[in-house]
Amino acid sequence: MAISTRSRKPSESMRLILTTFVGIIFGFFIGISYPTLTTKLNISSSLLPSIDVSSIEDEYASTNARSFMKNNGSSSSKHLLLNDTLKIWVPSSPRGAERLPPAIIEAESDFYLRRLWGEPSEDLTSKPKYLVTFTVGYDQKNNIDAAVKKFSGNFTILLFHYDGRTTEWDEFEWSKQAIHVSARKQTKWWYAKRFLHPDIVAPYDYIFIWDEDLGVEHFNAEEYLKLVRKHGLEISQPGLEPNNGLTWQMTKRRGDREVHKETEEKPGWCSDPHLPPCAAFVEIMAPVFSRDAWRCVWHMIQNDLVHGWGLDFALRKCVEPAYEKIGVVDSQWIIHQSIPSLGNQGESKSGTAPWQGVRERCRKEWTMFQSRMASAENAYYKAVGIDLFNSTDP
Repeated sequence: MAISTRSRKPSESMRLILTTFVGIIFGFFIGISYPTLTTKLNISSSLLPSIDVSSIEDEYASTNARSFMKNNGSSSSKHLLLNDTLKIWVPSSPRGAERLPPAIIEAESDFYLRRLWGEPSEDLTSKPKYLVTFTVGYDQKNNIDAAVKKFSGNFTILLFHYDGRTTEWDEFEWSKQAIHVSARKQTKWWYAKRFLHPDIVAPYDYIFIWDEDLGVEHFNAEEYLKLVRKHGLEISQPGLEPNNGLTWQMTKRRGDREVHKETEEKPGWCSDPHLPPCAAFVEIMAPVFSRDAWRCVWHMIQNDLVHGWGLDFALRKCVEPAYEKIGVVDSQWIIHQSIPSLGNQGESKSGTAPWQGVRERCRKEWTMFQSRMASAENAYYKAVGIDLFNSTDP
């Protein structure tokens, strides 16, 4: 019995080895075929939700949708490894866009109206070269209608509505192609800071930022810009009729010339003949800016100071030399009608008229702006090691 038992052990050991080997081989083939089996099982499984291609085709054009899905899938697969291993970072791109390839970045925009159909490249039959904005209330509709008609098809028309009334303007045919922005009881400088960013108005050579109470019988926008170019003006305004709403001698129309860039004011008002209000000065009621000048001025507008008082004395900081590049166009002139419509949007307190509170804030803002500008300049010069009080520089 002992001999018989020993003779069977090698045979059993061999069978065990063969069984193990076959099991390993079988497991190997199952393992390498597992992804295929899984894919087949996943596709055919009724336990998982299926993609309803027909519903997608109902929502979008079938050919375009199918093409998009196919291309997007292949593109994602193709670049998956690349995106996982290489990251885009372009420090010179606009802030926030450093992760994008430069060729896809659109850093600027415009106010050109687009269609909802057709080829994008065929949307625009022309591209206006200039922008004119008016801050308006509906009560001044006739005045604005007369003003808009002085601007050719080369201008984009943008209306800022401080009274909330926009649809009524559709009685004018030009209004249907204009841009309308509405926010109640706001000023044009509030609008300008929020809607006229330099990268938005970049397509326009010149930007007109005008009040609503201007008489334009003697004004033609195209002729005006010819003179602006001829005399090299980066910041300008039309001359004002001397008998209506005149505050400064600099903006008074002169009948014997096309343009003037300096004037004489009351004794003691001008510390230097090249400084405001004797030169390098226009008012904020009807300014016109070149693209480059506006890029600087926009950054100077304070976010919380909405009336713009004080800006006119600081515009010179945005062009050099200011006494040559800021001027008044005399031969294309306007009338300041001095209609206190925006002032009436104020709030009456303690029996005072609404416009009185508005005027009080205007004066406060002027003082605040001057203080901020002086503090900012002092801080800059101190940082670069210049003592303004002991400097010998002019």
